[in-house]
Amino acid sequence: MKKFFAILMTLAMVLSLAACGGDSGKKDDSAPADGGSQQQEPASTTPDDGGSEGGADIRVAMITDYGDITDQSFNQTTYEASKAWCEANGVEFTYYKPAGDSTAERVAMVEKAADEDYNVIVMPGFAFGETITQTADVYPDITFIALDVSEGDVGGTVPSNVYCAVYKEELCGYMAGYAAVKLGYTHLGYLGGMAVPAVQRFGYGYVQGIDAAAGELGLSDVVVEYVYGNQFFGDPDITAYTDNWYQNLGVEVVFACGGGICTSAGEAAAKVPGTKVIGVDVDQSFTLDAAYGEGVTLTSAMKGLAATVNHMLDEVAAGNFANYGGKAEALGLVSGDDPSANYVLLPMDTTQWGDGFSQDDYKALVKDMFDGKVTVSDDISALPETANILVNDLGNIK
Repeated sequence: MKKFFAILMTLAMVLSLAACGGDSGKKDDSAPADGGSQQQEPASTTPDDGGSEGGADIRVAMITDYGDITDQSFNQTTYEASKAWCEANGVEFTYYKPAGDSTAERVAMVEKAADEDYNVIVMPGFAFGETITQTADVYPDITFIALDVSEGDVGGTVPSNVYCAVYKEELCGYMAGYAAVKLGYTHLGYLGGMAVPAVQRFGYGYVQGIDAAAGELGLSDVVVEYVYGNQFFGDPDITAYTDNWYQNLGVEVVFACGGGICTSAGEAAAKVPGTKVIGVDVDQSFTLDAAYGEGVTLTSAMKGLAATVNHMLDEVAAGNFANYGGKAEALGLVSGDDPSANYVLLPMDTTQWGDGFSQDDYKALVKDMFDGKVTVSDDISALPETANILVNDLGNIK
């Protein structure tokens, strides 16, 4: 009898502990920290009555890749766009940050999202390729929206419940480099994150744009310092490296292409009045200027991340995902007349236009690119050959 009573007491204690542990590991999504827990509280809790048409049937989760939602770049923009769409449409939303940088840890977050009944997962970054190959077939009822994930990243065949979007970064990289030279800069730098395809396309397009503008202006003294930090965040070593560029080599503007690595370029530029930074992925002038001085951001080579998220979530909510599933699309120019409609672009309002390169000049360039009069190679097998400039290929800082 005593033994039976002890078993009952133990069972009661286990049930009590399970009931108390339901919220373990979650944080308030209103103030995420860089080292936050693996999963955050939903940004939008109970959906409105029905939400938008079709929207009540979906629950959206976003998973970060190498960075987090404060990286001022790819993850942050994807997070903000997903959250805003869900709030506007009465759809429940959350995000997950893997415990570390590995496929196993990203897969664990997909499993967690599935366990918590999220049926649309947004993934930003090529690092999710292997994650998709391991999870898409396991969870056929989940819709995966993968940004910057190519057909090759998922093994050559995109599963029917997956949509992959990559961007023609070489085009907006070209625009940024071309604009910088036209605006009078002749000693430029490229600070890439890791030498992955998207970062390479940005950089190689940048070099091509610089070379083309130098040729048009008849310049023979244009120099590009080209390096990768081999990471997607800034640190004292990378700041010191760019300090040397600005302070000793006379570099005037640096295209910082690699998420949070822009902080090192910004810190270095802030020490030398008149020097500039070119942002990436989104219009980084708001964050860079606020942190490192008004006017430090010359322009930004942007990708239409928010536009892609909004369009795809609209289509999923409307029941149209079958038109996209199983496809990988390369998004670039869709209009020669309206630059703002394109998936690769410069910011019209915050680029520091001048006599050498005006808004009208930019529109003319986009028109020529759309019409095929200006072509940009997307080959990343080697740095582009140049006819008018010197490129110092410096490899990796680390």
